[in-house]
Amino acid sequence: MLKLLLAKVKESVMSVLPVFLIVIVLMIAGLITGTFRFDKTENIWTFILFLVGSIMLVVGLSLFTLGADLSLLKVGEQVGNFLASKRKVWLLLLIGFLIGVIITIAEPDLLHLANSFPSLEPFVLILAVGLGVGVFLAVALLRIVLQVSLVKLLIVLYSLTFLLAFIVNIKNPEFLPVAFDSGGVTTGPMTVPFILALGVGVSRARGGRKSDDDSFGLVALCSVGPIIAVLFLGLFANANVTEESSHVINTFWLALNELASVFVTKLGEIGMSLIGICTFIIIFEFAILKKKFKSFLKLFIGLLYVALGVAIFLTGAEIGFDKVGYIIGNVFGTSNYSWIIVPVGMVIGFFVVMAEPSVQVLNKQVEEITAGSISRKVMLFTLAIGVAISIGLSFLRVILKIDILWILVPGYLIAIILSLFSPKIFSAIAFDSGGVASGSMTATFLLPMASGLIGTAASTSQIVEFSFGTVAMVAMTPLIVIQILGLIYQIKTKVRTKTKERVPQEVITFKVDISKWVNDGN
Repeated sequence: MLKLLLAKVKESVMSVLPVFLIVIVLMIAGLITGTFRFDKTENIWTFILFLVGSIMLVVGLSLFTLGADLSLLKVGEQVGNFLASKRKVWLLLLIGFLIGVIITIAEPDLLHLANSFPSLEPFVLILAVGLGVGVFLAVALLRIVLQVSLVKLLIVLYSLTFLLAFIVNIKNPEFLPVAFDSGGVTTGPMTVPFILALGVGVSRARGGRKSDDDSFGLVALCSVGPIIAVLFLGLFANANVTEESSHVINTFWLALNELASVFVTKLGEIGMSLIGICTFIIIFEFAILKKKFKSFLKLFIGLLYVALGVAIFLTGAEIGFDKVGYIIGNVFGTSNYSWIIVPVGMVIGFFVVMAEPSVQVLNKQVEEITAGSISRKVMLFTLAIGVAISIGLSFLRVILKIDILWILVPGYLIAIILSLFSPKIFSAIAFDSGGVASGSMTATFLLPMASGLIGTAASTSQIVEFSFGTVAMVAMTPLIVIQILGLIYQIKTKVRTKTKERVPQEVITFKVDISKWVNDGN
């Protein structure tokens, strides 16, 4: 166990280190230019909390990935196998709906987004998103059983999504970016491992030639559900914008209080999430599968690792990166060269995705399902390129005050067109990765950076309209870049096949001078 944990720590350090170094470089540049000064006590404690938060990111990510391997991935696959083996559609739909609601309703990333959106009560937004995930997880499982084309289903759903989006943009424009953001943050560290494993279990139990292809796509559909649910909410709800209060940390005790307060809050949120999951697992393992207590104990220990890991990770992200992200964005936003944030943001986005817990789980699952033909490194590099592009577009949108639909509509249209030509497994992985890439670091680091970029003089409604949508942009570009990767893979495979066909088979011939043997015989 210790050896495995040390391996996870090493992976986590390599994931977090690039983001840490980029922020340090930006802080040094701020010191040189005078935009970030240590003569302010507040800035000193911001820097200290950033260092503490970076360490917490490494520890939390290590514990999470270890715990996910021991618990969520195993249970998810067991549940999938069981549901498929029973061959009862009503049971599949019921369990799928309940799992979707239970896991989502206290997803940490969703809680962070709901608390950041000042136009609606957090509980209302969380409930709408939870119901959206529950319904669409049931639909996703039914799709696997009935072998419905994922691409055709996504075309129908995204057509409905953008039809609603145009209507909401007229009535309640503030709901539009939040709706698309909710689709990204919903598939966070608690949700992704379980849903991915659930898809693998159902598809393998169903069997068939394309079972591995069908194992992906659940996260994609669970990302669409919240968008549609929140857009429906935007049709009827009235926005009530309120100003947010802020506090300054400038002493050791205030910093310690902030750290303890955030950690206890996150641990409580994760604990509430795990109550539902643990109850479900206890009933499933003991009452249905008749497992022994020893096997459940291993799962329970794994869940504890997950809970502690996610709580530490989110605490580190919030106390260490939230404030720093806002300061970086604000420094660029108030300068005469605000456009520089676009390339800087692209570099940050490239490395931020490497520190996302859910990305680690997805890349591992992809490598295992494809038997190594799509490696973790290839997936990670492709995702990093996609996120870099999305952050650049997002910050450019904030600077130029561009309506989000002018970017999302063409982006998703390109993604849908590519899905008609890209290999099906790449399309499924691409739409899954969109929800996975837009996780905790995006919500707690890049979203505050976009808010800071708008400037302190902006109204709350402007901050909501233009800073929200960053998560949605991060969720969009992986759909395009991974399907382009699929097309490249397909072209290379065809070229390799044709080359093999054209190469003539080597014929081995032996030259024998029979005259010698004839003369010897005479």
